[in-house]
Amino acid sequence: MFNKKTIKDVPLDGKTVLVRADYNVPLEKNGEIADEYRLTQSLPTLRYLLDRNCTVVICSHLGRPDGKKDEKYSLEKVAARLGELLARPVRFVSDTIGDQVYQATKHARPGEVLLLENLRFYAAEEQNDPVFAKQLAKDSSASYFVQDGFGVVHRAHASTSAITEFLPSVAGLLLEKECKTLQAAIHSPQKPLVAVLGGAKISDKISVILRLIEVADHVIIGGAMANTFLRYRGYRIGKSIAEDDLDDTIDKIYQTAAKKVGEDAIDDFIMLPIDVAVATTIDQSARRAVVAADEVAEDEYILDIGQASIEHMAGAIRQAKTVIWSGTLGYAELPAFAHASARVALELASNPHITSIIGGGDTVNFVLDWDANGGSSFTHVSTGGSASLELMAGQKLPGIEALLDA
Repeated sequence: MFNKKTIKDVPLDGKTVLVRADYNVPLEKNGEIADEYRLTQSLPTLRYLLDRNCTVVICSHLGRPDGKKDEKYSLEKVAARLGELLARPVRFVSDTIGDQVYQATKHARPGEVLLLENLRFYAAEEQNDPVFAKQLAKDSSASYFVQDGFGVVHRAHASTSAITEFLPSVAGLLLEKECKTLQAAIHSPQKPLVAVLGGAKISDKISVILRLIEVADHVIIGGAMANTFLRYRGYRIGKSIAEDDLDDTIDKIYQTAAKKVGEDAIDDFIMLPIDVAVATTIDQSARRAVVAADEVAEDEYILDIGQASIEHMAGAIRQAKTVIWSGTLGYAELPAFAHASARVALELASNPHITSIIGGGDTVNFVLDWDANGGSSFTHVSTGGSASLELMAGQKLPGIEALLDA
């Protein structure tokens, strides 16, 4: 399922290694790290390299500084926390390329860890600039490049694509795990397979929706995505968020489903809400009211699925052996409208016979906040958002394609 070389396939002992991690972590308003899941998931790769006496130089991005140095997006706090997690110092280098980086890496000793400043402080990073990539390779003093930032491999950036022209490039343990787990869920899942799809946009997920229709036994639709489906089916959705001009896309989804299960079974196969939770405002004061899907008033927003729909959905999930979940099923930022998402999380965490695969940034953030066990209540919580969806849809990801073939 994974045809690229990894850090276990090349002679890294005692070498300096440049690691592309994904430390694009959410931040609190005061700048502190709000969620360190991506840091903890990178530790197995870093420990493997340190056990082989490597000098580890890490590069990452944080936020969207648009090619300018912005202290709000500095990785200095990430370096401090990473050092605590590794139980060894992580030296922060306050630039990404240049003489300061070269001197720091050249004089680093085996077993040391350095974290370079935010890649996106340079516009050349997102431009996939080979000159920038070449300088990053040179100034890091590295003999090998290790791609372990799964959340960025769907982008052709200097640190995911161009860099591989200048250093022999292999996968880290996290990248390998992500690819094997997500591809196995699509290509060889234990059946029944239930896909739970939410979030706002169908257009962002059309390819993975079509792929999941091919392999799933049920597809549950929630979130604002369900509003677009309901409107397509002739329901009034009041003031609810929905996408326009997608009738042809939804036609294609239903045609694909009909070829698989037949016209008569479509409504059982693609499960839309039969009741919905509504409110007249979208804020902390909003009061949850549940109405039938065909009784939404003109001044109401659909913000979650209703209790009957939740029970119907939960029944399908309990019968599954594999569940792929991408997208919260309501406006989960407001607790009153997180009922359906919390119920999915509970069903998955309470039924260990289910292989649960969770991807997509909002969904991952939700379950990590929900789960007192930091995500370990589920089989796999992906560090990738769009990358996980594109991989499951069968698309080629530039940051993986560029690595050495096994």
